[in-house]
Amino acid sequence: MPPGKERAKPREHAHPFPAYRMGGRVAEAKRVGTVWVDRLWLISMPRPRFFPSSRVELVFAVLAAVFCHGWGAGVVCAQAPDGKLAAVGEATVRLDASWRFHAGDDPSWAAPGFDDRGWEPIVAGKSWEVQGHPGYVGYAWYRRSIALPSRPNLNLAIYISRVQDVAEVYWNGRLVGQIGKVPPHAVWYSPGSPSDGVIALGPAGSGVLAIRVWKAPYAYLSSFGEGGLVDAPRLASLEAAQLLRRNAELECVRSYTAQIFVALLAGLISLAAWIVWFRNRANALALWLALFTLRPLAFLWDDNPWISWRWSYGLTGIIYSSFDAALWFLLLYLLGLRSNERLYRWTVGLSVFSIGTQIFEGALQLFDWQAAPRFFLAADVVSTVPSLVTDVWGIVLVVAAARQRLDLPRWMLVLSAFSMCILEDFGSWVGLGQRWTHWQLSQYLHRPLFTVFGGSVDSTTFFATLVLVAVPLLAWRQTTEERRRATALELEYQSAGEIQRALIPASVASVQGLEIESAYLPARHVGGDFFQVIPLAQGETLVVIGDVSGKGLGAAMAVAVIVGALNAIADQTTSPAALLTQLNRRLHGRMQGGFATCLALRIGPDGEGMAANAGHLSPYMGGREIELPPALPLGLVAEAEYEEAGFLLPPGERLTCLTDGVPEARNAHGELLGFERTASLSAKTAEEIARLAQAFGQEDDITVVTLARAI
Repeated sequence: MPPGKERAKPREHAHPFPAYRMGGRVAEAKRVGTVWVDRLWLISMPRPRFFPSSRVELVFAVLAAVFCHGWGAGVVCAQAPDGKLAAVGEATVRLDASWRFHAGDDPSWAAPGFDDRGWEPIVAGKSWEVQGHPGYVGYAWYRRSIALPSRPNLNLAIYISRVQDVAEVYWNGRLVGQIGKVPPHAVWYSPGSPSDGVIALGPAGSGVLAIRVWKAPYAYLSSFGEGGLVDAPRLASLEAAQLLRRNAELECVRSYTAQIFVALLAGLISLAAWIVWFRNRANALALWLALFTLRPLAFLWDDNPWISWRWSYGLTGIIYSSFDAALWFLLLYLLGLRSNERLYRWTVGLSVFSIGTQIFEGALQLFDWQAAPRFFLAADVVSTVPSLVTDVWGIVLVVAAARQRLDLPRWMLVLSAFSMCILEDFGSWVGLGQRWTHWQLSQYLHRPLFTVFGGSVDSTTFFATLVLVAVPLLAWRQTTEERRRATALELEYQSAGEIQRALIPASVASVQGLEIESAYLPARHVGGDFFQVIPLAQGETLVVIGDVSGKGLGAAMAVAVIVGALNAIADQTTSPAALLTQLNRRLHGRMQGGFATCLALRIGPDGEGMAANAGHLSPYMGGREIELPPALPLGLVAEAEYEEAGFLLPPGERLTCLTDGVPEARNAHGELLGFERTASLSAKTAEEIARLAQAFGQEDDITVVTLARAI
């Protein structure tokens, strides 16, 4: 309304709720007279522009209100049009001009009779830094007089949406409310978030409004242009001020609709990944996926305006570094870089270093910065800069992966992760410390590209969302491929196990004058142990027991080769030494760098026998080992020769042959069964020895063969 023009007589029973500027659109202000608030008016009033315009937007608004009530840091919220103080019942009034300002602190400045004519004029809605007080922190006061007609039935209130950092409001010398807490136990919130800034002044009337503001010491994240009433307070009826605050909160929530949707979707993915990891703790990919997909929820929670600035600032660096580390490990696993030990060690080291420095930085918020603001600011910078340097490791990993042959999904992850890392790292470098550099480049990085359900999406958010989509898809595909390979490998193991069971006898044929028992307990589906009991002419028996180095299918296939060769050689010679010599020559060059230990012995019906050893455990008799000439295992040296030694098995004695799975059994405390216990068990049956070793703590294949001469 032009100055001096009289306002037309308002209609009766209108509501004092003003017009609002929402996203650049201005609703026509209602001209009102008496103050009349009723739920019926709220139902019959035209829908405000900030309400969702479709069922889809309504769903997101409800979800936002549940999960993110009041969230919206950095969002420009609702503003009311200017109005005359005499018409406060008709509109909220923007109190931007006519303020008096003084740096410092004195309780007497709240008194309505205090003479503030010597104070400098200042505008509310701009920081005090840009109005002649650069670098000032601490206390300052704002004062102004308000002339209003007395209305006992009108409850007056002031709405302060943005203040840096704490405000105490005095009306006619009386403290009527505050935003945050002043020192010594200061609590303040992000100035870009709508806070609970509705402060009731009492019945409408003239008076002096004084606001005591405290600005916290600067941190590394601070920018230029801070301090004071950075948004002009609004004077209104209590009901209108409360609706103004709710309106601002809802508008800010709407601006976060896209981020809330992504956070909820990521949370579901994280929950599924946590379930997978808890079912299989060895699945490192599921663990890193579960951690990384918590990123949107963590950032959304950290922006909550109901969390004090000190906690939010203290946790931000820890959150960033933790999820950066999770992304690095995901890139290692998903882009085929896990086998590169050098990259893996660097990733572990940089992750520990980055998170450690950020924990140190976060711990600084536990102290009072007012005591030594320069020291704490320097400590903040020193602990932040190294973390900024380590941020480039994500770029190093995607560049290393790009040198390989990648399929389309992996290229999608590489390109989106590279773009996200570049934007985030560059934004951190030019954004942090911009108070001293005055660089404004970070503002261009956060310009909206498009909007989704009223929420803006910038380039960093866009590429971060692409990474969030690419990582679970690629992890799911890789997990599916690994499951398919595991199924195929399981079938191969089953086939190998069937072949091995056919080669290794489940029971031993009876031999006149000897009681032969055996026990075979592989640690896995297939084992690397083997034994053969071959009857010979004239009542003699050839017993061979051994162990192949390595595990799995490779060892099982080597066992098949050895057993086949043994039976072929046994048709040519019955000498244990000659048998081992020929077997060694056949295995040399066919063990793929491995070897096999083997014990061969021949025993007659009278108990006399000969034995040769190729790096295996000596047999036990009477609780002691039989001494045999030492020799190399099979398959290492083609020209190796083996010697024989004779022994006698008396009637009633038991000869025990076993593999190293018995003495190397390990219990839960890490204690080995050992050779002394093995010797004490050697007089027992094969089945008893094997089961006792298994119960102690089996870690390797267990094979036991015993020969007892009848009395």
